[in-house]
Amino acid sequence: MTDLAVAVVLGGALGVGIALVVTIAPRWGAASLQRRIAPYVRDISDPQGLTPLVPLPMAAGLSAVLRQRLERVLGGSDALAARLRQAGRRCDRSGVSAFRARQLAWALSGLAAGGLLVVALVVTGRFSAVAAVIPLIAALAAAACPDLLLAHAATARVARIEEELPTVLEFLALCLSAGEGILDALRRVGEVGAGELTGELRTLVLTVGAGSPLAETLTAMARGLNVPALTRSIDHIVAAIDRGAPLAHVLQAQAGDTREDAKRGLIERAGRKEILMLLPLVFLILPLSVVFAVFPGVFMLRLGLG
Repeated sequence: MTDLAVAVVLGGALGVGIALVVTIAPRWGAASLQRRIAPYVRDISDPQGLTPLVPLPMAAGLSAVLRQRLERVLGGSDALAARLRQAGRRCDRSGVSAFRARQLAWALSGLAAGGLLVVALVVTGRFSAVAAVIPLIAALAAAACPDLLLAHAATARVARIEEELPTVLEFLALCLSAGEGILDALRRVGEVGAGELTGELRTLVLTVGAGSPLAETLTAMARGLNVPALTRSIDHIVAAIDRGAPLAHVLQAQAGDTREDAKRGLIERAGRKEILMLLPLVFLILPLSVVFAVFPGVFMLRLGLG
């Protein structure tokens, strides 16, 4: 088994070395004819502009193929783009592809770590049939880590946006009551604030300044962030803009409703925390108290002193 482990290590190193040599070889490393002429017939070969103009080496091309296979297996590009948007990261096609590439790198790293662990088990003589699935389990766990981290980042950012929303709405209502327009109020709040929602407002002001309609931009921001309280507030703001209603009163009412929702959420979380606080009391403190109360009597009975 030791000779087999040494053979696996040396064979793997030899295979990696041969792959690197083949990659940098002129015949294998040169771009194909299709990739060389693609920039000159781009309107036919790639009308959407998704293929890079720079020729990719074999390693990068293999990585792109593996990334496409991973996207096809995992699926859910729209859901991934929504989570990237909520986390404040790039959520277009290139952002999704970059995340899948990072997920693929994590999976390959986990596979390599699992393989090294299997080799170590073989060398120490502790190998068993169950250990053969360690690389696969490590690869799956490593591939799931970026997704879990992204979900945590998106949830945390959404929570921060919900906390900032009442204050932002009240500040907007104050600016509108002072005589400013809705776009000027959004610009002022974006310049003064330093949170997640004010950063979204700065991006919104830039988008509107580039020529996009304000109502459509607000709706797109609400749809991308997918925060129920923010979506409800923006729907009321857009309806007030379309109908010519006074925005200051609408924003004040929305700020009050948002604060009430935050209070209800806080009360619900407090109720769940109370239940969680009972777990150590029921499963740790109470059994220990019973053991301390009963054990001396049982011990005395066994000694025959009672």
